[in-house]
Amino acid sequence: MTQANEGKALETTVDGTTVARIPLRTRVVMPDDDLDAVITEYAKAAVQPGDLLFVTEKIVAITQGRSYRLDEIQPRKLALFLSKYVTRTPYGIGLGMPETMEMALRECGTPRILFAAAVSAVTKAFGRRGDFYRIAGDKARAIDGPTKHTIPPYNQAVVLGPEKPREVAAHLKALLGGIAEVAVVDINDIGGNILGSTLDKDGERRLVKILGDNPLGQGLESTPLGIVRAV
Repeated sequence: MTQANEGKALETTVDGTTVARIPLRTRVVMPDDDLDAVITEYAKAAVQPGDLLFVTEKIVAITQGRSYRLDEIQPRKLALFLSKYVTRTPYGIGLGMPETMEMALRECGTPRILFAAAVSAVTKAFGRRGDFYRIAGDKARAIDGPTKHTIPPYNQAVVLGPEKPREVAAHLKALLGGIAEVAVVDINDIGGNILGSTLDKDGERRLVKILGDNPLGQGLESTPLGIVRAV
């Protein structure tokens, strides 16, 4: 069994069951790569019956052509204004830079982002957090901007969320011969979200707990795939 990423535990116990979270190291996935080929090269031989393969939303989106160089994005004045009020964290810049906010305005629509920002401004005053992304939705939450730990060339790029992640998960399960479940995940060091999977809702909730400590890491690990396996 492969090793855990540095600073991460290979195993965790959820609901009384111990599972391993096995990171799969790959080369840097580029926009002209084919996702099926990546999965076949790095995951197909590693997956066993009963496993769950989790795939980071970033490589799905990249292979769908949904990454944009910073110099390709011209933020409007509204994006410059709104991005100033977004809290940046070490785990992900989110919409805290003009280029990512501009892409959120394009992806989600200006009215929805403005409404989310207005509600968030009011509820933050009462100590409530998270309303912006609850209203803006998964498309806004899944937008990735560069941080100091981002692997080149994506340290100079914005990556949107993947299209049709549930359909992608079903397709990858078939590619693996149906022996394993598949989930497309958006996980970082402060939480996680299952964007699409072949699991039921209870299975997705359990998977969020299993991946709660972000076993794939947040920076230069180059492990955009992982396997959950019963111990």
